[in-house]
Amino acid sequence: MYKILTIIVARPQIIKAAVLSRVIWEKYLEKISEKILHTGQHYDKNMLAAFFEEFNIPQLDYNLNVASGAHGVQTVKMIEGI
Repeated sequence: MYKILTIIVARPQIIKAAVLSRVIWEKYLEKISEKILHTGQHYDKNMLAAFFEEFNIPQLDYNLNVASGAHGVQTVKMIEGI
């Protein structure tokens, strides 16, 4: 079985991940295991939940909860978490 880690950082990746996840769930569930990681850089829970619900994305497997901060600090937290 193949394993895929889908990393979501911001809204554009959520939309792209939705397409990928849908194909995996509909056609390749026996061959591909997908885990979804959100960096938590954009952390409005209501907005994130709305995107996941609207695009029918499976629940997150991991959330790094990076939150806000300087770009360098956020990048280091993401790299450490991944």
